[in-house]
Amino acid sequence: MSKIVVIGAGKTGRGFIGRLLAEAGKEILFIDKNKGLVDRLNKEKAFRVSFFGGSREPVLVGNYTACSWENADLSDAELIFVSVCGQNLKDVGAELTAHLPAGKKVHIITCENASHPSKTLRDAIIGKTVAVSEATVFCTTIEDEGIHINSENYPYLQCDADLLEGYVPEVSSVRAIGNFSDFLTRKLYTYNAASCVIAYVGALLGYTDYGAAANDPAILALLDKNYASTNRAMCRRFGYDMQDQTEFAALSKKKFCDRTIVDTVARNAREPHRKLGAGERIIGAAALLQAQGEDASVLELTAAAALLYQDSADAVWTGMQKEKGISGILADICGLQPADTLYQNISALVAALSQDPKAAISTVLNRC
Repeated sequence: MSKIVVIGAGKTGRGFIGRLLAEAGKEILFIDKNKGLVDRLNKEKAFRVSFFGGSREPVLVGNYTACSWENADLSDAELIFVSVCGQNLKDVGAELTAHLPAGKKVHIITCENASHPSKTLRDAIIGKTVAVSEATVFCTTIEDEGIHINSENYPYLQCDADLLEGYVPEVSSVRAIGNFSDFLTRKLYTYNAASCVIAYVGALLGYTDYGAAANDPAILALLDKNYASTNRAMCRRFGYDMQDQTEFAALSKKKFCDRTIVDTVARNAREPHRKLGAGERIIGAAALLQAQGEDASVLELTAAAALLYQDSADAVWTGMQKEKGISGILADICGLQPADTLYQNISALVAALSQDPKAAISTVLNRC
């Protein structure tokens, strides 16, 4: 394979994508509009990716060149990763239109947790033969001193196989997955749902630091109980291999419980009205567990904690709490009816949490 192009040499582009490619022994061309960063990458000729908590030895990324768009040569490009902010995808599309060779098919993977990034980029590339896929990025990266990176030790980049049109990247850590919409549901109901357990129950218990909340013994027990139910439900509903799903869930728990990743409960708990939506990470996941005959009590507790969550800076949420009340939010936002088991269980847990949060949590943990 020819050299691989990474557009966007920021934290994710060089610290996660660059690291995966370096581990696979690939030559990289970084393209970035920041000329100062380009000059520094070329001058220093290598950068280090260290891992939170010293979980493994650092990786040195050095088999690369870097350039800005005016010096970009994509004539030999076969595979391109795009790691820029979502609002910059149209500009990247215009540059690719100008720089991609005519008549040669190029495969592109967007690495943005944005809404339909592959379509946004594909629509912006005019008159070129491309297949544009999209990946979801799980790995947390932060800038270290200079051009070096501190990173979570996440091993894979999962992308939409169908959008690659049969092309298989020759990078083992890049996993092309069919039925990618199911995979996104898997992420939402495994990763994002667990994050909500930590954020909303953590807020109720008085935590402000996310890592501290995640390591609270009661919250850890809630996570384990919910992961067990979720893993079984996911395998039953979507046909995932249990070992693979268990590893997938374990990676999320490891990430959330890593105290070296600085994060806040408030950041993860913001906009509860969005996270309580029908089909979203709390109610949707709870409904799936219920439909698969699994215990949804941890997510019912999480929904109740979210309904009680206070954020004076969020005018939309505080307005909903005042105008709709618990019953109105359950009906209008969560899409539940009073006759629904989820509605009844969540309502009961709101009352229990209002009286004694620790006792309510204990009741859920002791429920078989």
